Amino acid sequence: MMIIRSVARAGHRAFLQSPSQPWRRFLATQTDTIERTADNSFKQFHSLEAQYDASAPPQEVVPSFDPPAASDPASAQVTGSVAEQYLRFKQSQAQIGKIGSEITPHYQPHTLLSNPPSPADVTLELLLASEAHQGHATSLWNPANARYIHGIRQGVHIISLEATAAHLRRAAKVVQEVSRRGGLVLFVGTRDGQDRAVARASELAKGYHLFERWIPGSITNGQQILSKCRTKVVNAKDEEIPGFEEQLADRPVLRPDLVVCMNPLENYVLLHECALNNIPTIGVIDTNADPTWVTYPIPANDDSLRCIQVIAGVLGRAGEAGQKQRLELAENGRVTYRPAENLVLPEAMQEKTVAAAEPGAELDLNESLEDADELADKLDMAKNREISDHAARGIKKID
Repeated sequence: MMIIRSVARAGHRAFLQSPSQPWRRFLATQTDTIERTADNSFKQFHSLEAQYDASAPPQEVVPSFDPPAASDPASAQVTGSVAEQYLRFKQSQAQIGKIGSEITPHYQPHTLLSNPPSPADVTLELLLASEAHQGHATSLWNPANARYIHGIRQGVHIISLEATAAHLRRAAKVVQEVSRRGGLVLFVGTRDGQDRAVARASELAKGYHLFERWIPGSITNGQQILSKCRTKVVNAKDEEIPGFEEQLADRPVLRPDLVVCMNPLENYVLLHECALNNIPTIGVIDTNADPTWVTYPIPANDDSLRCIQVIAGVLGRAGEAGQKQRLELAENGRVTYRPAENLVLPEAMQEKTVAAAEPGAELDLNESLEDADELADKLDMAKNREISDHAARGIKKID
């Protein structure tokens, strides 16, 4: 009974104390294992960092950007880490900075208007990039353009760029010569988007531009349509000379000496009026247009705004060169055009009026009457010619 009591007294304690020892041993071993693993990983990290520092080139000491803050240990550590990162970035940039592709100059649309090409800059690459070779479908072609067509691709005619470049250079020479001789050049482009190119070309060539609808009869019946437009008299250096307003009131309206049309299909009436009045024309002829409508055709794509800008810019530069030559000759006292006739200087007109007020001025009055009679005879002859021309045209139409 004593043995059982002793076991009963110590059994509860033995039951509570015996299982705790294995758990303590297990937790202790797990903690030691984790600590050893962490120590090993830190040692490996430090060894790798030492190897990297040994292999890296010597680094320059970067001064602190904030000297007062260097006294603080935390701020100094942050500044040092930023400086190290910056130095490593510069080292990597020096090693791999040259690797990669380079960005070359690309197409900028505004350059064709701000700085258009000159006739010397016309190349096949420029025309190809502006899509000047794209024609229309083969079912829409005009057989008169067969000499300008290079071939067919996917049912579309391809315009020969060699023919385009040759005809563009020839048209540029025509514009340059007309501008050198003081002629009026009219640039016409009535399609959407052509207004800026036409205005820029006329600005360079000191000509005129039209980007709205052409008024029929502006050339054949210009005295009635354009009679209210202001005209002025200028000298060889393009300086206005006042005092001729009364004499210009009865003079015929001005007509262009050369017309450059960017879309001949929509301006057939304009080209017809130019042909009736023997005004040479330059036109961009696509594969669906008739090249006989204009005097100097330029086979190209009239639907591409970039192509129109190239052609208009080249012709504008040619006109600018011609105007420059004319002004240089004018500085030397040479006039490259025929001056206007039947104009009297204002000083001479004043002298005539004073002489007419004095007695014995009947001779001057008789001379003025004779001049008026001659002018009336010339007008009658001109009217008879117009009537005969209209009659001849009517006979041709009837035949």
